[in-house]
Amino acid sequence: MSQFSSSPVLKTKTHFEILDGLRGIAALGVVIFHFIEMYTPHPDDLIAHAYLAVDFFFCLSGFVVAYAYDDRLPQMGLKTFFKQRLIRLHPLVVLGTILGVLGFIFDPFGDQWEAYSGWKMVMLFFASILMIPYPIIAERAFNNFGLNAPAWTLFWEYVANIVYALILQRLKRTWLLLLAILAAVVLFYVAKSSGNTSGGWSKDNFWHGGARVAFSFLAGMCIFRYQGIIKNKLGFPLLALLLALAFFVPYNDSWNWISEPLIIVIYFPFLVALGAGATLNPAQQGICRFSGQMSYPLYITHYFALWAFGNYYAQEQPSHQTLFWVIPSVIAVQLFIAYLAMKFYDLPIRKWLSPK
Repeated sequence: MSQFSSSPVLKTKTHFEILDGLRGIAALGVVIFHFIEMYTPHPDDLIAHAYLAVDFFFCLSGFVVAYAYDDRLPQMGLKTFFKQRLIRLHPLVVLGTILGVLGFIFDPFGDQWEAYSGWKMVMLFFASILMIPYPIIAERAFNNFGLNAPAWTLFWEYVANIVYALILQRLKRTWLLLLAILAAVVLFYVAKSSGNTSGGWSKDNFWHGGARVAFSFLAGMCIFRYQGIIKNKLGFPLLALLLALAFFVPYNDSWNWISEPLIIVIYFPFLVALGAGATLNPAQQGICRFSGQMSYPLYITHYFALWAFGNYYAQEQPSHQTLFWVIPSVIAVQLFIAYLAMKFYDLPIRKWLSPK
């Protein structure tokens, strides 16, 4: 399974529907955080740590990839495994890039694209499609994927899947645990040297993304390999609240370097273990399933609207009263776009490609 949705191979195995629901909560938290940070200084942002949802995604991914493929990869082979990963992840990468290009060119509040016409735009487009970091847009803080910023996490998701298939799947669980401990040390070092663990998205913090995915993906694998699933009756609403609490942890430059790694290293694996072992109320099954299906389309398509909102804010300087209805309206539209992408693009394309 990718960090956002289940793999076709899971159809004959138990489906962790509460984890699907939590993935949707995390994706929505990221979107809200991104819109708020466009006009609110980060320390004052009420949901200042929602960017840590990325680390939750990675941990979730490691757990379910191990669950789905550990006993099947030798039989299915690398070729089939990589095909399934591409079918699951790449259609929305393409759509996110296309929306990014259209948003860049037709942004009613910005004209930065004019400085990147011709071959630069062609290179930006194909680099994004092929998942090659190409951080050249200064106006967008040199994002590694300037046309679709969230794609940086998909880049590292691909790396994690490749390393899993070639190396990690073959290792005994003791080695996985040792690697996870080493990765945790590296993560703390990155946090200490940078003051936080928010990197990975820009050319200046590219390798921080490797540190983030390394620990969380390995931690997720260890939860499965060591059968760390915690049986409980907390249910989806309470687990969703526990996940959201991590996003509301106050942002403080003095102790972010310790609070953020602790959330990533201890709290998120604990939540994944709880989510995998929780009992789901049948009445909430549809909500969890829909939340999981929406999570990836929402996450990977929201940035084209976000850049336009940022330019709107810089140009118009709207009041807080205006933003009070503008931001929810834009997010509501973005949710509708994500639904259309899921319903009429992603699901049909995957259904068509999978048998082939």
